[in-house]
Order: sequence, then structure tokens, then C-alpha cells
Amino acid sequence: MTPRFHPLRRSLVAAGLALAALPFAHAQGQYPERPIKLLVGYSAGGGVDAIARMLSSRLPELLGQQVVVENKAGAAGVIAADTVAKAPADGYTLLLGESGLLINKHLNPKMPFDPLTGFTPVAGVFQSPLMIVANNDLPVSNPKELVARAKANPGRLSYATSGVGTVHHLGMETFKGRTGTHIVHIPYRGASQIVPDVISGQVPLGVVSATAGLSQAKAGKLRAVAMMSDDKLPGAENVPALSQAVPGLSVAPRLFVLAPAGTPQPVIQRLNDAIRKVITSPETAEAAAKQGAIPAYLPPAELTKEMKQESQQWAEVIKQQKVTLE
Repeated sequence: MTPRFHPLRRSLVAAGLALAALPFAHAQGQYPERPIKLLVGYSAGGGVDAIARMLSSRLPELLGQQVVVENKAGAAGVIAADTVAKAPADGYTLLLGESGLLINKHLNPKMPFDPLTGFTPVAGVFQSPLMIVANNDLPVSNPKELVARAKANPGRLSYATSGVGTVHHLGMETFKGRTGTHIVHIPYRGASQIVPDVISGQVPLGVVSATAGLSQAKAGKLRAVAMMSDDKLPGAENVPALSQAVPGLSVAPRLFVLAPAGTPQPVIQRLNDAIRKVITSPETAEAAAKQGAIPAYLPPAELTKEMKQESQQWAEVIKQQKVTLE
């Protein structure tokens, strides 16, 4: 028999539930009520840090609170990401992550979090085009010549990147796999010495940020051989895309904002709306271009899909090219 309740009792129960929900609704409606931390896994002064500070200077006008950049360098961004993954899921601690996190998942089985489940995606923000540069004495000036030179000299060419497991590294490994070439990888501990070493001839090829390579190419100190993606970076329109020699190959590090897993949807939406307005403004595009970045806004659902696809893509490259951290 179905229990029957007195109308007055039903009204009191409903009122009690409504009152219980008020604090939560109020908290969500008022977000943010204090400054927000945006963690970066790299030192101040680098490319990712510059993008974070670009966002932090523009978001307060839309959110009504300061956005404070906090640098937690170390372990290729894992330390900062782990800090955010373990933070309260309230929208006050965010991560400016990049594609390296999706790669580390497949190279480091002891990583303390899973980038696909340990966070709630907030927004895709930028892509950072990469460039293959060559020493002036190397007779290579475009992607097709690079393929031909590598095939004619298996194992005799080498290329430098900022480290094993970076997008720079795996992008070139993808290129090698698609073209059947053998080019030796020389990992550096950072990017700062790669361009000088390509210019001096210490290493014939390098994979660097487009802005770092472009400025030296315009000065005639090295050759800009190829953009690794089809993205159009202002000032680099005349540099051919790698896809001219390898159709469909387009590689660029993606930057995105993440919150701890379980962050309430109204908070995610509030953040996403503000970030979208910043990313899609002409002023931001102009400022980003100076940092070698291209606006690439994605809403949470699309970012979630892109992160899964990119993670799988890197997993396949790592397996096929037998890439390890050792």
C-alpha cells in the first residue's frame, strides 16, 4: 500500500529541501568570491608562463576577481598538474596544461594522476606552432628536400629538441615513421641552446618554437625548413607546412585550462564563458602572435574529445617508434 502524507507535511518537506539547496545555489551564483590561482608547470619567463600571464591580465575584468599565476616547475609539468588534481574542486585552483601531460601518461606509468580522469576540462586556449630549422650549410630548404636528404643519408642526419617525450620529439618521430627515414634524436635539457647550436653547426636540424626559429631565419642565420602544423602564424606565411611532403601530418602543442575533477558545472561554465571572450578577442590574437601562439578556443565537451584523441595519437607514436624516457 502506498503511504499517504498530509498536504501540510508535504509542504514542510518541500520547503526544507528548498532551503537546504539555497547555500549551494548562492555559492555557485556568487563564484568567484576570492582570487583564483592558475598554476603553470614551468619557470617564469617561458612560453607557457607568458600565455598564463596573458590570460591572468585579461580575465579579472570578466570574473571580478584576480587570477594569480603560480609557477611550480619540475617533472615536465607533472608537479603543478598533481597539485591541481589534488586541490579542492571549487574552481579556485586551475592548471594551464599542455600536450606534454597527455604524452607523459604513456611514458611514465608512475605518474600520480591520469590527465584524462583527474581533471575537468575548462577550455582549450591556444596552439603553439613548431618549426623545423636547419643549418645554412645543410642543402635543405623545404619539406620535400628534407625527406629526400634523410632518405639518401639514413642515420647520418640528427635533430635537436627540448627533450624526450616532448611534442617536438614525437612530432619528428611521427615524421620519421610516415616517411620511413632514420634521423637521430639529440635531446637537450631545454630549448635555449638549440637555435645557437643549429646556427653554429653543432647539430644540423632543430625543432623549436616558430617564433624562435623565425627571427633567426629572417636574419639569415639559419633556414626555416617547415612548419610542423598547418596553422598560419603571422610572419611565417612563407614557411611551407610539413604536410606538403607528408599529407595529413600536422603537429602542434595544445594549451588548455583544467580544473580538478568534480568541479561543479556552473563554475566550469562561468570560467569557460570568460575564457572564450578573452581568447576570441582581436587584442588577444595580436598579443598571442608575439608569443608564437594561435588562439584555439574549445568548449569543455570538445576539449575532452580532443584530449582523448591526442592521448591515443601519442600512445601509437610511442609504441611504433619505441620511444622511452631512458
